[in-house]
Amino acid sequence: MTKTFCLAVLGPPFGLKGYIKVRSLSGENDHLKALKSVCLKQGENEKVFIIEDSTFSGEFLLMKFQGIDSPEAANELKGSRLMVNRSEAAPLKEGEFYVEDLKGLAIIDNSESGEVLGHIIDIVEGGGGELAELRLLTGEIKLVPFRKEFIGDINIEDGKLILLEKWILE
Repeated sequence: MTKTFCLAVLGPPFGLKGYIKVRSLSGENDHLKALKSVCLKQGENEKVFIIEDSTFSGEFLLMKFQGIDSPEAANELKGSRLMVNRSEAAPLKEGEFYVEDLKGLAIIDNSESGEVLGHIIDIVEGGGGELAELRLLTGEIKLVPFRKEFIGDINIEDGKLILLEKWILE
């Protein structure tokens, strides 16, 4: 299982004191506001920052990092991914999964053969909801609605996900 998660992406600076807008990838912000420090990742570079303040301004969560005291310094962090340990990620509700735990799961045909069809690359946002991005054994990339009509049992421990309707890959 993945030990660290990308919870948010940093946006543009806000105000004159070094605050920066934070866009949660889960849509939930309360767990982000409680953080005391985070690892910010830009490309392959990672650096730990102490959080001096977290506050809401309208719909945005704003963060102020120690040593980042101007809009120019905050702008240098724009686009950084906010990484945390699993224990600091948003708590899961029944039937929810962390996207990072779904990546790499084998896609299994629902038929008696139970053949492996491919693997999950990612879960992406589509216009009508989330889509599972799959790499089939043929190398083809397919997008499948990540909905109960198409996705059956998910077993993180066994590394498997059941595809209920194979025709959706055609």
